[in-house]
Amino acid sequence: VQLQASGGGLVQAGGSRRLSCAASVTIGDINTMGWYRLAPGKQRELVASITRLSITDYADSVKGRFIISRDNAKNTVYLQMNSLKTEDTAVYYCNAKYYGQVTGYWGQGTLVTVSS
Repeated sequence: VQLQASGGGLVQAGGSRRLSCAASVTIGDINTMGWYRLAPGKQRELVASITRLSITDYADSVKGRFIISRDNAKNTVYLQMNSLKTEDTAVYYCNAKYYGQVTGYWGQGTLVTVSS
């Protein structure tokens, strides 16, 4: 399984950015796909996840601002980030877990920098 994350870049605080995670496999078979982020000096954080039944979950820090979605036809998961804050600056990683997996598969990460 290969995951290709894209969409990162520099954005001003208050702005929006959409990340994409393209999978090399049929994501309809994947139980949970998620976006994690790693910021300097912080632990890796689960930002958002979506199950194969499209049940979503979000970190408290992004609730109401970020939206995760999946397009099974394109084998792609998206993370729409709105009202970005400087504390959202991080490398964002895509993750895919089949049923029963604990670690799953990781993409290469895409850097999002939010400037004040």
